[in-house]
Amino acid sequence: MREQRKRLKGVVTSDKMDKTVVVAVTTTKRHPIYGKVLRLVKKYKAHDEANECRIGDRVEIIESQPISRHKRWSVVSVLERAK
Repeated sequence: MREQRKRLKGVVTSDKMDKTVVVAVTTTKRHPIYGKVLRLVKKYKAHDEANECRIGDRVEIIESQPISRHKRWSVVSVLERAK
């Protein structure tokens, strides 16, 4: 049986490229020694076939086969539109 592909939720930070958006995914992690909660932000380039995403939209992305040199994710759905 095929493994489940990873799904992440994040905010679109750039839509200047054709059929590509940059999605910032924020995760929290506790420091191993001091216990402080750290907020980590990682950016992913995701494929947006219909060019429907805009800056500020909250989207869900899914792991996919390599589409280009830097793109390994695809936009599944727009969860919330930017105001």
